Amino acid sequence: MNIPFNKIYLTGNEIKLIEEAFNMASVSGDGYFTSRVSSLLEEKFHIPKVLMTTSATHALDMSMQLIGLETNDEVIMPSFTFPSTANASILQGATPVFAEISQNTLNIDPDDIERKITKKTKAIVPVHYGGVGCEMDRIIRIAQEYNLYIIEDAAQGVNSKYKDKFLGAWGHLACYSFHGTKNYISGEGGALLINSEDEELIERADIIRQKGTNRNKFLKGEVDKYTWVDKGSSYTPSDILMAVLYAQLQHLDIIKEKRRKIVCHYIDNLRGYLESGLLKGMTSVEDYQDSNHHIFYILINKEASRNKVISKLRDFGINATTHFEPLHSSSMGQSLGYNLGDLPITERVGETLIRLPLYTDMTIKEADYVIHKLDKILKEI
Repeated sequence: MNIPFNKIYLTGNEIKLIEEAFNMASVSGDGYFTSRVSSLLEEKFHIPKVLMTTSATHALDMSMQLIGLETNDEVIMPSFTFPSTANASILQGATPVFAEISQNTLNIDPDDIERKITKKTKAIVPVHYGGVGCEMDRIIRIAQEYNLYIIEDAAQGVNSKYKDKFLGAWGHLACYSFHGTKNYISGEGGALLINSEDEELIERADIIRQKGTNRNKFLKGEVDKYTWVDKGSSYTPSDILMAVLYAQLQHLDIIKEKRRKIVCHYIDNLRGYLESGLLKGMTSVEDYQDSNHHIFYILINKEASRNKVISKLRDFGINATTHFEPLHSSSMGQSLGYNLGDLPITERVGETLIRLPLYTDMTIKEADYVIHKLDKILKEI
């Protein structure tokens, strides 16, 4: 049996809606489907304003511009994340400050956030790993005490909740990803979420997104021509991509439920390995979490064993894989002054984490095959 790591899920409406977009002759940015997707996300997740972008990376870049990030400012974030999180601050001349993660969720540790705050700190970027929410109530209290911005990196967290709110609705700003590896896809694409009714802020975000021009004012008839008014770039996605995404979002909860069944099956069948010590950790969701089940991971005892398990799984046709290399221990992180040993939990997770196959149309039979072969490998090792 061959089990891919990921497989694209199609609802069946994608091609039909792409054809509709072409028939409307509206294939560039901010067309009919872009508007439909933005409205759907605003209503479903209770976000005051959603602007669709070409990627979550670009949404992060825009967020850093919107908070007025400057040279010598610092932004606290986990090291266990994708480089885009750090690049967004570096591109504005600021410095990423890496904080430790929690062993239980692999999310940023609020206690370490507080330890890392200095007079230069301007923002906190909680990254919701695998669709499981960070401790946002604690992080908000810290941000309020020190007068800091919160920019949620909810790239993996679309349709997840922490307590009573959807991820992306907690911070001042947030980003979503609709990359082809995510639960809900447009191939490439993202969203900037603005949790404010401030019209000036929303207008500035729209200008940054439209290459620094007031194009949307022109389209609304508010000015007789559009012109360059601020810094910006081309962050608007094609309406063809938004047509694909609209089809996907119509299956928001169907996709989530399909993935939940596989994750629960993994947890039920692998829980005993935690008790025996063969595994040091795995995906878990507390009662107050409502995950979108983006990732299922396990933690092995050490890096050598991790690599052996992945290799043996692939011999059986099972495409398991690692995940983030901690940013602080990368060559770029070391150029910022970080060293091995600075974040021991993050480093241990980076060396021992395995992501098991998980995709929306995965069957219990396929999951059982993964579990059976993993059982054999773990007992051998």
